[in-house]
Order: sequence, then structure tokens, then C-alpha cells
Amino acid sequence: MRIQALLALVVLSLLVAPSADAQDPTLAPTPVLDALVAFEQDVSDFRAAVVRYREDRAVLLRRHDTPMAASTFERMHAFYLNWQDALTRMNFDALNHEGRLDYVMLRNRIEFEIEMLRQESEMADRVHVLAPYLPELVELRVTWRDREPVEARAAADLLHATAEHANELAAALDAGERPEGIDTVVAMRAAQHLRAVKRSMSQWFGYYNSYDPQFSWWVPQTWDRLGDALDAHALAIEQAYIGDLESGPVVGNPIGEQGLRAHLKHEMIPYTADELIEIAEAEFAWMEEALIEAAQEMGYGDDWKAAQEAVKNMAVPPGEKPGVVVELEKQSIDFINERDWITLPLMASEVWRMRMITPEQQRVSPFFLGGESIWISYPTDGMTHAEKLMSMRGNNPHFNRATVHHELIPGHHLQGFMTNRFNEHRGMFGTPFWTEGWALYWEMVLWDAGFPRGPEDEIGMLFWRMHRAARIIFSLSFHLERMTPQEAVDFLVDRVGHERANAEAEVRRSFQGGYSPLYQVAYMMGGIQFRELYKELVDSGQMTAREFHDAVMKGGRMPVEMVRARLTGQQLEPDHTSSWRFME
Repeated sequence: MRIQALLALVVLSLLVAPSADAQDPTLAPTPVLDALVAFEQDVSDFRAAVVRYREDRAVLLRRHDTPMAASTFERMHAFYLNWQDALTRMNFDALNHEGRLDYVMLRNRIEFEIEMLRQESEMADRVHVLAPYLPELVELRVTWRDREPVEARAAADLLHATAEHANELAAALDAGERPEGIDTVVAMRAAQHLRAVKRSMSQWFGYYNSYDPQFSWWVPQTWDRLGDALDAHALAIEQAYIGDLESGPVVGNPIGEQGLRAHLKHEMIPYTADELIEIAEAEFAWMEEALIEAAQEMGYGDDWKAAQEAVKNMAVPPGEKPGVVVELEKQSIDFINERDWITLPLMASEVWRMRMITPEQQRVSPFFLGGESIWISYPTDGMTHAEKLMSMRGNNPHFNRATVHHELIPGHHLQGFMTNRFNEHRGMFGTPFWTEGWALYWEMVLWDAGFPRGPEDEIGMLFWRMHRAARIIFSLSFHLERMTPQEAVDFLVDRVGHERANAEAEVRRSFQGGYSPLYQVAYMMGGIQFRELYKELVDSGQMTAREFHDAVMKGGRMPVEMVRARLTGQQLEPDHTSSWRFME
């Protein structure tokens, strides 16, 4: 272990130490060998179990990959129950502190997986009301995965009958006949599922076709007809219940108060949805006051929306946006290094890249995205005049003063760089409260330290802070069925100052982009968690800012309550439940 540790120190010191001919000495970090030695001493002795669970789960999901198949639900449920039983028989007290953290997080994750499996099984039952032929159809694929031979004639008969049934159901929907008890959420999932089944069945078809003479004689014509029938049925469902998914109304899946409680428990947030909305409203209040102060400094009196409009119109000409990103990234790194807040590896600054977001993707991602590559949202020559203006106004340099460091360093890029090298096994415990919360936390830190250079920057940075508070309010209100998606769009336009097209894209992305129900809540709430933890450990003098921030990055991805338990040495029990009321 000592030899491995020394080798690790040599390699990692080469990664983080500045070379003699380093082009930018301002990026040179201070030595971190002591911190690396400490890390080597704190390796989780439960790590192997976490990796085993992660890999076993992944390979099972690759093997049992037929969408909404009953056999998939049964196999995964048995897998989770077996692991639950194994955890109860482990000697928790024999684990070191890092191992106990992993144990608690794995137990919490398995409980959540079981609940999500139950909800997905219930959704499958509802989807089958619209497409009752699906269980028998997907059984063909399950049989293939079970390595059983195919009966070509029987398969052709089933495909033919299924196509007939799908066409009949599509015609009935077109004629105005609708099954009772189906809402837009179920309809959207049914249409998505039909297309997913077609894609997954294509693997089944490709495996046999041309290789099995009987299959090639019987099946291809019925297969083509089935594909057309599934597409037609999916389209009929959308037209009957939803409309055009891209330009029509935004459709989401409100999970209700009970569903939110399950997700909050998994994220270790001991607050109710209403309490979180109350916190967001309080954040909103001080931001509106700060916006008025900035507007007054710009000469707009109390009309902060007029000041915001002026800032939006400060967008740079087409073609100049990448240069803005490069300059802002350098400014944020210089600002952070001057204050010795965190170790910034030279290689992290070297390897990040840029790419442009396509016009099509800007419909759901109107602002920057990031990580090792920062995705830049800006208009192209093929957009309409209105689209060009909205993209430019929503991505002006003063708004970018928060988005660039959020996406790059010390935000998402630094997170990915460090977690790929330290405690990588904790990736399965990743949560947006850690990922997005950390990036938002740095917006708070930089704001408090004077990173905005004037009222225009303040307007830009406050836009994003207010946007995060708004996300909490509109997303939780939607899931509590107190706000419709259209009302969420209006809320973003009226209370935050979004361009309407950007607001629609934001809401569409929030509810149709595959995000967890708490994803939008996690930005500000995770940021507040890190802010309060900093006060507890750094403002009290227990750690320096650099020690705190480095420890968070080297600990790996996890609920922020577990970050706190890790850094404070909190004694944990096997049945640990969330208890950190961070706003009190």
C-alpha cells in the first residue's frame, strides 16, 4: 500500500505541479502532497462492494434491456432485495468512516431503486391500456435474450396480428374514441414507449434476418408493416392527447406530494416541498432588492426590468462569443487563485474545449451547457431574425459572467476532472444537489467576493440567481399540481425577465428532458447546503477555504449531507436518515 501511495503521489504531483516552462504561472497550484497522503489514508473499505453493486446492476440492465418487460421488473426487483438482505448481514461497525458513508449511501440508493421500479411498473400497466398488444410483442425480444430459438412462422403471425391491432387502435383514436382514465402524461409515455419498442425490436429482427432462412422467408414483410403501424399508433396517441411535442404544449409528469417525499428522502433533504418553496421566495426577495440597487446605479431608478433590458442588448456580434468565453474563464481563474480558495490543476485548465449548440438543440437548451466541453448557445445565420435576437439577448456577456465559471472552473469541468481521479466509485451516488449545487455555490462565493465589475455584471449574475429560485418555485408547484407548464413559462417571463422563447425552452427541458423531478430544485438548494457547510467549518476556523474546497472535490459525488458527515467525522448508523436542517 505504501509503494502504491508513493507512486500515486509521483503521478499526481506531475499532473498538478507547474512545469518549469509553464506558460501561465497564475494557474500554478500550491503543493498538495500532504492532502494526497491524507487521501490515501482515507480510502473506503466498502469501496469494493459499491463497485460490485454498480457493475452487477449495469450488466443486468444490459442483459434485461427489453423496455417495460415484466421479466425485467422481476429480475431487477430480486437483485435489489438480495442486496438489501446482504447489507443487513454485514458488520457495519467494522467499517472505517469512509466505508460507513458508502454503506449508508448504497442502502439509500437501493431503497430508492426499489421505489422507482415500483412506479415504473405501475406506469407500464397504464401504458398497456393504450397499447394492450405490447406485452406479447416484447416477449419475442425477451425470448431472444433468453437464447431461445425463434419460431419464424409463429413470429410472423404475431407481428401481423400486432400490426392489425395497432392500426385499429390508431384509427379509433383518429375517430375520437379514447380509453377512459388516460391523461397527457400516460399518453406521452405510451408514444415514447412505442418508439422505444420499435428500436429495441430492430435488434431482434437484425439478429435473425438473413442469417436464418426460415426467418428471412416469413418475417421481413410483416416486420415492415409492424414498424409502420407502431409509428402510426404513436402519432395518433400524440395527436389525440398532446399535439406537436416540439411546438405544442409542454407536457410533464407531476408526481404529487408523495412522489416528492420519496425523491427528497433519496436526496437526503429533510424538508417538505412547501418549506423549499418558502426558502426560494425568501431568496427571491433579497434578489429583487439587489436588482433595484443595480438599476439605480445604472440610472433606471427602481425599474430593474428596464435595466435588465439594457444589459440584454449588450450582446457581442456573431462570431465574437467564443472570445468572450475564453476571457471570462481566465478572469474567474485569476480571481480564485489570487484568494487561494482551491487547488486548480494545470491540466484542468489546459484540456477544456468549446463547441456550439445547434439551432435545433437551442429549442430545449437556450443557454450554455458545460463540463470538459463548454457548449455555447448563440445564433446561426439560418435562424429567423427573432430567434437570433432572443439567442443573443439571453446570452449576453454580463449574463455569461455567471455561466462560464459555472460550466468550467471551478464548476462542472473541475468537478468532472477531480471525481474521475478521486473516489470515482461514488459516481453512482451522484446527485444534482452536489453537481449543480457546487456550481451554483461558486456563483454565491464570487458574488460575495466582488466578482461583478459593475451594475451590468450584477444584473447579469442576479438574473441567474433569480432563475434558480424560480426553478424551485415553478418545478415544485408543477409537481404539486398547483402550476401548469404554461403558467411556469409566464412566471419565468414576468418574475425573472426571460425571453419568452427561452422560457418555453427552459420549461420544456425541465419537464421533458429526462431530468429527475428535483433537478431544478437542486441548483439553489445544493448551493445553499454548501454555503451553510462552509460557514460551519471555515468561518468557525476548523478548516481553511482551500482545505474545505479540496476536501469536497476529493470526496467524490454524494448527497451534501454525506459531505458534511464526511468532513465532520459524524458518527453514522446503518439506518441513518436525513436530519441536517441546513437553513436553521
